[in-house]
Amino acid sequence: MTTIRKAAQADLPILTDIYNQSVLHTTATFDLTPVTPNERQGWFDAHGGRYPLIVAEENGVVMGYASLSSFRDKEAYNGTVELSVYIDEAHQGKGLGKLLMSEILHQAKELHYHVVISGITKGNDKSVQLHARFGFEFCGEFKQVGYKFDEWQDVLFYQLILNA
Repeated sequence: MTTIRKAAQADLPILTDIYNQSVLHTTATFDLTPVTPNERQGWFDAHGGRYPLIVAEENGVVMGYASLSSFRDKEAYNGTVELSVYIDEAHQGKGLGKLLMSEILHQAKELHYHVVISGITKGNDKSVQLHARFGFEFCGEFKQVGYKFDEWQDVLFYQLILNA
C-alpha cells in the first residue's frame, strides 16, 4: 500500500536520485548536470511549514515526491506557490502523480494559499494532463527560455485558483 508522508532528512539521497533522473533524461528541469545530496540540502531546508515536501512510499521505498515552493520573493506573492512533482522512472504510470497532487493541493488549501502555479516544459503531455485533471488552466507560454538537449525549450504555465 502506498502512503504519502512528510519528507524526512533521511529521504534526501533518494529525492536527489529521483531529481537527477529528470536532469539526465527529461526537460522537466533545466538543470543540466546532476546534483549531490549536499547540493540539494538548501532546497530541502527551504521546505517544511508553509512549503511542504511530501513523498510517496511503499514498503519503505520512496517512489516520488511533491513540493510547494515560494513563487516569488515579493511580499504580495505570499498567497501564491509553485508546485513540483517528480516520480522515479521505475514507478511511473502507477498513479503516484495523482496521489501526490491530490495531497499537496489539499495541503495548499489547508495553508490558505490562493493560487498554485506550475511551469511545464512544452512536450510534457503527461504533466499537462495531470494538471488538467485537477483543474489547472493554461495561462501562458514562455518561448525558447531554456536550452537543453541541443534545442531551445518552451515553458507552459498553468495555474489553479484554489478559492475562486
